[in-house]
Amino acid sequence: MPLQLYDKEQILDACLAVFARHGYKNTSTVMLAEAAGVSKALIFHHFKSKKELYLSILDRCFEKVRTELNVDALPEYRDFFEALDKFSLIKLDYFLKHPDMYKVLVEAFYETPDELKEDIEEKYDALIADKDKIMERLFEKVPLKEGVDRRQAFELIMITLDHFEKKYLSQMTDLYILDQTYLKNILNEINSFLSMIRYGIEK
Repeated sequence: MPLQLYDKEQILDACLAVFARHGYKNTSTVMLAEAAGVSKALIFHHFKSKKELYLSILDRCFEKVRTELNVDALPEYRDFFEALDKFSLIKLDYFLKHPDMYKVLVEAFYETPDELKEDIEEKYDALIADKDKIMERLFEKVPLKEGVDRRQAFELIMITLDHFEKKYLSQMTDLYILDQTYLKNILNEINSFLSMIRYGIEK
């Protein structure tokens, strides 16, 4: 591997941990250089600014997650709720093993720094929408009771998932090492609510 590429990869790995611990706003280029064990000049040789470095790390995280979670394989599931359950379990387990990556992604997409909003929305909104479209196509296979509006039913499920993401967001980012039992409890609670939606609550 060429030295220049090796240095760049090292910088990205080291700076990921710094951004995860301190957040974008509270991270300085001095902190990044110290963590990477290089000079500020070398960092700026590869990246024009802290912003460009952060966005490069975000690109790397996003692609790794998309590949490891195999998002493109979601349409292969026959059952929407099975896909949702397995995908959630895989996602939680992956972030359990990569807490720094999780923290950076959470900040980028849920607590987006003002100066990054335009860049992140421009690049990732369409990609995230594509995942939702995959789930929506899978939901089309779910047989619904007569009178249930399919679009509204899907929207209710997505609202429920969004609620839990926001509910546990601050708690999960406060844990430096995510606990597997804690994450499994979250998943069980989510599945409990989804079961109520799926099967109804009236006796």
